[in-house]
Formats: sequence, C-alpha cells, structure tokens
Amino acid sequence: MAVLSATGDRRLRSLSGQDPAAYRPHPLHGDGRTYPETNCYADIVIELLHACGYEPLAAFGHLVRTDFEGDQWTFFKPPPDDLERLFGIDIHEMQAYRPLPAQIAEQLERGRTMIVELDSWHLPDTAATSYRREHVKTAVAADAIDIPGERLRYFHGGGLHELQGEDYRGAFRLDGPSSGDVLPPYTELVRFDGGPALRGDALREAARELLARHLARRPGGNPFERFGTQLDRELPALLTGSLEEYHAYAFATVRMAGSAFEIAGSHVEWLLGAEAAPATGPLREIVGGCKALSFRLARRRRFDAGPLVRALADAWSNAISALDGAVR
Repeated sequence: MAVLSATGDRRLRSLSGQDPAAYRPHPLHGDGRTYPETNCYADIVIELLHACGYEPLAAFGHLVRTDFEGDQWTFFKPPPDDLERLFGIDIHEMQAYRPLPAQIAEQLERGRTMIVELDSWHLPDTAATSYRREHVKTAVAADAIDIPGERLRYFHGGGLHELQGEDYRGAFRLDGPSSGDVLPPYTELVRFDGGPALRGDALREAARELLARHLARRPGGNPFERFGTQLDRELPALLTGSLEEYHAYAFATVRMAGSAFEIAGSHVEWLLGAEAAPATGPLREIVGGCKALSFRLARRRRFDAGPLVRALADAWSNAISALDGAVR
C-alpha cells in the first residue's frame, strides 16, 4: 500500500514517502561522473530502484549489448525480464483511457507506480534546458500525487522532483478542451510483486548469470568500427549544420555510447570486484574517448576522427575480451 509523505500530508499518496528536498540520488548520478545523466528511462529506473532500497548497479549487464544502430547508438534501458529476475519488478504497458492523475493515484494506492511520458516544458527540474522553453517528450516515474492540491512528485534525470499548480495542469493537459489530434502519452505500469527481490550474494549470482547471457548476445562485429564508417559520411554535413542538429546528433551517438559504457564499467566493478580490472580500464577509455570526440565535434571544424574512433574500437574489443574471460 501507499505510505504517507514525509510531511504526514494524507492527501499525498506516495510510493517511497521521501521528500524531494531531502532526497539523495544514487552515486550513478553523482557529481564525479563523466555523464551524471544518461537517458530519461535509464535514469528513472536507477532512482526508482534506489528509492525502493534496491541496488541499481545490478540491473545493467545488458549494456554489453550496446550497439551502433546505423544512425544512433542503442537507447538503453534495463530489460523488463532482468528487472523481474533481480527485483521481482514487473513493467508492462498500460492503457491511458482515463485521466492520468486518477490512474496514477490508484496505482500508488496499490503500492505500484506508473512511468508516464510528459512534456519537459512543464518539468521544473529541466530549468537549465527545456522548462518553458521548448516542448520535449520525456519519461518520468510517479512517486507521489496530490490531486486536490495539484502536486506531483516524480523521478526524472538524477533525482526526485515536484511540480504543482500551472505545471501540474499543463503536464496532464487539464487546461482547455482536449484535442483529437494529440495522441495520449505512452504509459507503463510498474508492479513490485513479480517475485522475490534478491539481495547480497543471491543478487550478484543472478546478475552474473544475466551478464554472461548478454555477453553471448553482444553485437556481431565491432560497433565502433561501424560508427566510424558512418561518421565519415556524416561529418561534412554535421560540421556545417545548425547547433540544434549537432546537439541532437551528439546525444544520440557519442553521449549515448559514453553514458552506456560508463554505467557498464560501474556494473562490472560492483559485480566482479578485483576481477573487473582488465575490463574497467578499457571501458573507462571508451568513456573518455566519447567525451573527447564530442568536444572535437562541438568545435565545428574539420578534423580526422579516425584515430579517436580506432582507439574506441580497440577499447571495446579489449573490454569484451576481458569480460569473456572473467564471466565464462
């Protein structure tokens, strides 16, 4: 069942009972990270697990399957089967057939939550980027809602936040008539009754099994080599394009890859301890290489990306070989 908020406000139906002002994010979102935020979905899963008392690091073995998809790197998110195996968490699509605040409140009352697509225009935590500047789709996980008071507490990015009043009404499209040409948001239900939540050695053993399974399904061939080939084709247009085009490209490519392999490094350190050293070094090289490549691209001047991409490809091969030796 839902719990009272930290303030004891009985109108605020809450999953974790935590106050955004006192909330401490997981170290994966710490200041010392090269990429303190990853993508909207992975970030909310990290903080949702953390707030519920689970270890998010266990859930990222799938990142060894991160691939270059032809025009972008894999938009990664923990597979639902992995979350169910590790934590008994069942995530599946939910039909948004009635007002979202009522649906969220009902699920929180049942000890569940919902992942909902909202417009960043109305999310105060995006004040440095899109808040009341541009309309950007993003995903949040509801932690608490007060329908009469028009408040929503939600996980997004690297923390727990609150919106209210005008932002609440805008996020849920409560002002003005609904438009038939606006599609309902994609929503998912998050249940916590899909099995036992593993702890300690049992959690590590299951995570190791999942890592081995994902390693067996890693990309065929070196994804950084394929990325380099495509970058050579796209670089002239990218360097002469708009700043907005650069930011979109960088997020979908070097930033996505860099953040994926940074979390992969943290995952194998947590899982393998001293055994992880041969893999974590190359994984750190990938993170640094992606950051360096993004800086070169941001200068908007012609350069030879070949040496940087070859170093990334070598680091990927070394990391995967080391993990093969450690896990199998």
